[in-house]
Amino acid sequence: MEGQAVQQRREAIRGVSLLTTTPVRGVPAHAVRRYGFRAVYNSELGTRNWELGSSLATRNRLKGMRLYWIPLSAPEPDLDAFEQRLGYRFSNRDFLRRALTHKSYSHEAKSAAVLDNETYEFLGDSVLGFLIGDILFEKFPAQNEGALSKMKAFLVSSTSLARKARDSGMGDVLYLGVGEEKSGGRNKDSLLANLFEAVIAGIYLDGGVDPVRTLIERAFEDDLRELDENDLLFHDYKTALQEIVQSMGQPLPEYSVIQEVGPDHDKRFIVAVSLPGGQTARGEGSSKKEAQQQAAKEALIILPPRSRG
Repeated sequence: MEGQAVQQRREAIRGVSLLTTTPVRGVPAHAVRRYGFRAVYNSELGTRNWELGSSLATRNRLKGMRLYWIPLSAPEPDLDAFEQRLGYRFSNRDFLRRALTHKSYSHEAKSAAVLDNETYEFLGDSVLGFLIGDILFEKFPAQNEGALSKMKAFLVSSTSLARKARDSGMGDVLYLGVGEEKSGGRNKDSLLANLFEAVIAGIYLDGGVDPVRTLIERAFEDDLRELDENDLLFHDYKTALQEIVQSMGQPLPEYSVIQEVGPDHDKRFIVAVSLPGGQTARGEGSSKKEAQQQAAKEALIILPPRSRG
């Protein structure tokens, strides 16, 4: 039967092709050999690799050393299937692999050849912002800057981008470090939103702006169709307000119930939210949550357009 330590380790590195720096002790040599791992340790002469055997001599030689484990032949993510879901075939997959490499993976690799995707996130954010802006400009030619900015903020919010990443299964092919893997990194909204931007950059570097625009138009098709010019504040007003205020470097909005009216079976709540500059906005609803959303909606109306960046 597979030992518990081996099982835990295999679960931790499933789908990951990176050497890890997590010490694992007490794993029998035969189990290590059977399940495709080898030991790595640092000596005064530099790093040496030992494939563990079952012989007593091998075990004694490594006894007491600080061991680390890496998969001998870790599975490569199914990039063919991912490209099919994405609707784009890379000419140079180095761009794709770089886009899919989280900094935790690069850090654990300890190799100058393994680069993370953080600069891709920066580029992808710019490309995405430009193309979403261009699409909105064409779709809503009569809208002013403030309205278009609100639409853009809604479309490129972290929640929105994370949902797009999930729709394409980006988290499934992400190169992720073991620590981040264990903490559920593949499902984190912030990580997935950044990953979506990095993939946008990878496509842009590989094929230029046209395939990126095609992907964005397809990914955001439903969102663009459902945009209501007469209600530019959309669905989750609290999240939208929070992201905008944070981008301004301001403290998070504070909500307070200032009044409760009506009988218990039909109570109405009035909530106020404090904004930068001493402004306040109010909202009313049949629950505190609904009142908070309405207050956030009102706040988004009175915020100056340029506060959205």
